[in-house]
Order: sequence, then structure tokens, then C-alpha cells
Amino acid sequence: MDLPLIAVLNGPNLNMLGLRQPEVYGRTTLDDVEQLCAQSAERLDVAIDFRQTNGEGELVSWVQECRDRAAGIVINPGAYTHTSIALLDALLAVDLPVVEVHISNIHRREPFRHISYVSKAATGVICGLGVQGYALALQAMADIIMSEGTR
Repeated sequence: MDLPLIAVLNGPNLNMLGLRQPEVYGRTTLDDVEQLCAQSAERLDVAIDFRQTNGEGELVSWVQECRDRAAGIVINPGAYTHTSIALLDALLAVDLPVVEVHISNIHRREPFRHISYVSKAATGVICGLGVQGYALALQAMADIIMSEGTR
């Protein structure tokens, strides 16, 4: 039996984790986050497809691809959180559970970061708990998938 697939999608500048503003995002790299997610997925008995892009169109395409292949989406959209109606539309169109993740607490930062278009499509939001938020998001998504009986 195939394990349920959770897409873990990352937006712009997350490839710079560990280098970019370590006082905000910490020193953990995206490779470290991917390893954390892989360990969590193994423990939760789910499969993941972990990706990062700096391109809005590519992120939208990846979301659309999830419609027929994933049971849910965990997404850290980076700055597209606050700007991308196209990403919101794609997330709504795929009709999948979505957990939005942010490493920092976007509500304690600049006012423009307080607005999230993605949240309008999200089942839940985890922010401000560092990279551990990814593990929590995967746990939440596994619980959602199990409760919906798609497992």
C-alpha cells in the first residue's frame, strides 16, 4: 500500500536559510529542514515531496500538480504569503487540506507581513515556532488525512 503523500513546498529565499537574517530565521539550513521533515514523515507513516523555488509561477504549478497526487500540502510560501493572489487561487482550486508554516512569527514583524493571502486557503497556520513548525505541520496534516479517511 502506498503511503499518503504530503507536498512540503517552500517559496522564495528559503534556500538561504542559515545565511539570511539568522537573528530572525536561525542558523538551520533548508537541507536540515528537509531532513527534519523526512524523519517526521517516517515516524508518521507518510511520504513527502520536499521542494523549494524562488519563482511564483513554479510554486503555483507545483500546487496545481498536487490535486491528483497528494493528500495534503504543507507550505511555507515565504514572501508570496503577503503578495500572491495566484497562489491563493491555486490552493483553493486543488481542494486539499493546507497547513501554512512560517519560521518567524509574522504577526510580530512589519505590518505588511501581518497579511496572509495563503491563510484564506489554509486549514491551519503555524508560525513563530522556528523550523520545528514543519514537524508540527506534518503531524497536523497526518492527523487531518487520517480523520478524513484518505489514509
